Amino acid sequence: MRISRSVRWSLGLIGLVALAADNLTGPVQLTPQQDRERMMGLLHITAPLRNGADGRNTQAPNYANYDESKANPYPALPDPLVLKNGKKVTKAETWWKQRRPEIVEDFDREIYGRLPKNIPNVKWEVVSITGEKNGDVPVITKQLVGHVDNSSYPLVNVEIQLTLSTPANADHAVPVIMEFGFTGIRPPGVRPPGAPPAPTGPTWQQQVLAKGWGYAILSPGSIQADNGAGLTQGIIGLANKGQPRQLNDWGALRAWAWGASRALDYFETDKSVDATRVGVEGHSRYGKATLVAMAYDPRFTIAFVSSSGEGGAKLHRRNWGELVENVAGNSEYHWMAGNFIKYAGPLQWNDMPVDSHELVALCAPRPVFISAGATNGDGWVDAKGMFLAAAGAGPVYRLLGKRDMGTSEFPAIETGLMEGDVAFRQHSAGHTPGPNWPTFLTFTERYFGR
Repeated sequence: MRISRSVRWSLGLIGLVALAADNLTGPVQLTPQQDRERMMGLLHITAPLRNGADGRNTQAPNYANYDESKANPYPALPDPLVLKNGKKVTKAETWWKQRRPEIVEDFDREIYGRLPKNIPNVKWEVVSITGEKNGDVPVITKQLVGHVDNSSYPLVNVEIQLTLSTPANADHAVPVIMEFGFTGIRPPGVRPPGAPPAPTGPTWQQQVLAKGWGYAILSPGSIQADNGAGLTQGIIGLANKGQPRQLNDWGALRAWAWGASRALDYFETDKSVDATRVGVEGHSRYGKATLVAMAYDPRFTIAFVSSSGEGGAKLHRRNWGELVENVAGNSEYHWMAGNFIKYAGPLQWNDMPVDSHELVALCAPRPVFISAGATNGDGWVDAKGMFLAAAGAGPVYRLLGKRDMGTSEFPAIETGLMEGDVAFRQHSAGHTPGPNWPTFLTFTERYFGR
């Protein structure tokens, strides 16, 4: 049997990759505790870090604080409109050219970590297209895989999972809301681990379709595992060729946000999607990733940041619910840059060069909706701390010709502050985005239309 030249070339390439893999060292295997201790060594931290808040045991000496009189030990926040040289920012040009890059640099170095200079490319493949109904609406659903080029380190394989559903009867490109969520087929009634409670009314997807828009779901775990042991795997491990991180390398939140940007790259090539009108949404830890994605990629049009808490929209300088020390602990440190750990000891929260109001400000002038549940059920995420971050971003929105929330007074529960381009609402349910979906979609209609 004759083998064509192209097939012989492909077989030869496969052989070369296999040979290269044989000569490579496999990814370093560390437990989260070992990896975190390694980071502490790089930071020259020898004393134990401060304990985080205990959110379960009310008798614990470090039980989470829910007393507002004790919640604000550092009332002065960094001014987003003062340059590091002390000069006030009074013009939009100064914001874009000087102050915003200063803030980005601080977040890169100290909080979320830097992207590597040479991140492998992603090639998207549509693996299936199906016609189905979601409720009463016919949709076309595409199952996609983003193949990340691992030729530089074949021992780590990253396949980004994404689904895209658009109205089957649409005769034009439609806006899309993308959720950090869970893809794949599951038996009826089976909820994936960590998923919020099932809604009792129309699902968020059905509410989106009712506006005439499409929806997408991006799987964060297919980009980067949600644990410290996985930092030498996933996109972070691939970029580092299986080696542990350095202190200012990116963490999982920044990696998930990077994956969202790669999904947006695909949307820009799909004729069914209006890529100039793509919103991003996430809840809890994925609410954190949503805000990071919105802050770093100006192509996202709008964001629904649900119950993001510490490491998301909550002010780091607030003593309420989850603390910096919790996120710096063994089970969450992988979300952040290694440098973040030092603010759980020996440094204090007030030593951070930035706070979360400046992360919200990086989204300006684009609209952002900050969402939370009631203290009874969602107190851990600190609704007021997230409101204060939204308020603290207001001066930047005003500088850029947009509207802030119009108040710095924390509103009553179920009272939405929705007139500005940065918005807030606390619903009376628990740790779920469900009750605020209708509010967000009404808010989004101002920018997307119907």
